[in-house]
Amino acid sequence: MSAIIEGKELSRWYGMVMGLNHISFEVRPGLTGLVGPNGAGKSTLINLVTGQLRPSSGDLRVFGEVPWNNPRLLRRLGFCPEGEAVHQDVTARDWLKAMGRLTGLAGDAIRPRIAEVLQRVRLPREAWDRRMGQFSKGMRQRVKLAQSLLHDPDLLILDEPMNGLDPMGRQEVAQILRELARSGKSILISSHILAELEALARDFLILNWGKILASGTRQEIRADLSQWSEQLLVRCDDPQRLARHLFDAGVLLGFDLDLDEKLLRFRVQDPPAFYDRWLGLLLESGTTIHEIRSESRSLRQIFERVTA
Repeated sequence: MSAIIEGKELSRWYGMVMGLNHISFEVRPGLTGLVGPNGAGKSTLINLVTGQLRPSSGDLRVFGEVPWNNPRLLRRLGFCPEGEAVHQDVTARDWLKAMGRLTGLAGDAIRPRIAEVLQRVRLPREAWDRRMGQFSKGMRQRVKLAQSLLHDPDLLILDEPMNGLDPMGRQEVAQILRELARSGKSILISSHILAELEALARDFLILNWGKILASGTRQEIRADLSQWSEQLLVRCDDPQRLARHLFDAGVLLGFDLDLDEKLLRFRVQDPPAFYDRWLGLLLESGTTIHEIRSESRSLRQIFERVTA
């Protein structure tokens, strides 16, 4: 399948701060998870894809076109931002009517379309004409998702759409996204929680510190990682905390600490099983990871081979 989003040596700076650092990647049709800790560069990439930022260098194409200053292309995109800017005293139906007019919907077409998208995101009918200040977090997220669907886009870009939702709300939103994908929509969804996306996405882009650490399907990434040595070295802010976390998770066969260098060397009991969940384990530890190495190859080198 041809890529719907393609970046080549893409970078974005904020003054002296590097948001994205010479990344090259492809996003294929379907549902793709954009994963990484806070500050990894996910929102920067989303803002570039949606035409809100211009690349500092490199090339970015969405459906073969440059997003920046391209209204024709942006009509094919639906965007659900992480932040909330809904008006507390406006009803869901009136807010969608205003947003629909901004996308070119008007007249007799807008009312049935609003009803269609509200039904699709499963907002209760009795809530359609209530003020959004009375809504729960989950209800507001549904309205935001409905807004992104109003103009029937080809690609949905969702920035942390499950943030703040309870487990039931996350399951319901996940089911809505599966239905949209089955209907033919392509979806790029960001999250800092890998487990949240594992049951949803087929493809993944894993970012950290503005670099692509891995991309491809879970099977592609897992197949390559399973060839690693069972002995790894991690440089992090708190190696003792990481060791305790990995021990509690039951994956350690043995370990050695170098507190001066902030290093943890460890061996895992079941490498294929460990690499199936390695990113979640490291992110859940609560310590900042600076470097990961196997005996002979760095994580980045292995991932570059996977994504070549």
